[in-house]
Amino acid sequence: MAKKKQRYSGIGGQAVLEGIMMKNKEQYAVAVRKPNGEIEVEVDHYYGIIHGSKLLNIPFVRGIFQFIDSLILGMRSLNFSASFYEDEEAKETAADKAFNKIFKDKAEKVLNGLVMLFSLALAIGIFMVLPYFITSLFEEYIRSDSFMAILEGVLRILIFVGYVLAISLMKDIRRVYMYHGAEHKCINCVEKGAPLTVKEVMRCSKQHRRCGTSFLLFVMFVSVILFFFIRVDNPVYRVLIRIALIPVIAGISYEIIRLAGKSNNILVRIISAPGMWLQRLTTREPDESMVEVAIAAVEAVFDWKAYLFETFGYEVDDSWMEDNGTSSSDI
Repeated sequence: MAKKKQRYSGIGGQAVLEGIMMKNKEQYAVAVRKPNGEIEVEVDHYYGIIHGSKLLNIPFVRGIFQFIDSLILGMRSLNFSASFYEDEEAKETAADKAFNKIFKDKAEKVLNGLVMLFSLALAIGIFMVLPYFITSLFEEYIRSDSFMAILEGVLRILIFVGYVLAISLMKDIRRVYMYHGAEHKCINCVEKGAPLTVKEVMRCSKQHRRCGTSFLLFVMFVSVILFFFIRVDNPVYRVLIRIALIPVIAGISYEIIRLAGKSNNILVRIISAPGMWLQRLTTREPDESMVEVAIAAVEAVFDWKAYLFETFGYEVDDSWMEDNGTSSSDI
């Protein structure tokens, strides 16, 4: 097959526990390899917290809501995948009973919301506030505000990379990273114009420019630039401004990652390079069984055969698959 220029497909995803979530517009699917070896696929819709709002058309503003939506959908998908691996012998505690009694049928949603808020607060504390406090210890010795700002930014990036490296050593996370690689491989396969088969997917790269890892690294870099130019003298205000600017940072980073996913010019390749390098830590080569799960998630929400015909101009049917050594049962 002749090499084709990679095209934007609009699909994106996320690795979950023993599975993949794939999203196409408002529809998403979560495919999970259950303990018995079968693949379970749940298909649903997620319209976003401000669905239909004109704010979604405003650059730098839409990224804030897209970020929140990704957190909500990510938590929902992760909970679905985890439900197949819950400890059935775990007993309900008094706290669980009290929580369920107070919130009743909304208990799960409330709990998910609290977990998400706690995780977000923890991330802000570790990656945004902590670097400032550590750097402030050197104020007595370093008189240059510019150097202090650069030092804080470098420390923030090092903490983030160190965190990614540390969790990559965990066994369960390594498997999630393998599914992360399968997710990227499937999207790359479709976007380069190849049929979505296990054989073709395994040949593709496990790195992708629209990856969440790259987005978070852009967040780190953008924060360095903003905090360098936006300064206040009061220590309390310094902390507050770092928190207040997070939506702005997310909005800018979203536009960068959006551009990276749709363009292939030299400038985009340069600014995307650090994120692609970091993905060497957050993605691993999947096995074929993981790719099968990823393909199941894609096919539940995306007609890749129609996409190949409309975008690349060739048709893939069962006879084509058989002629090329692949049957429908393989995908």
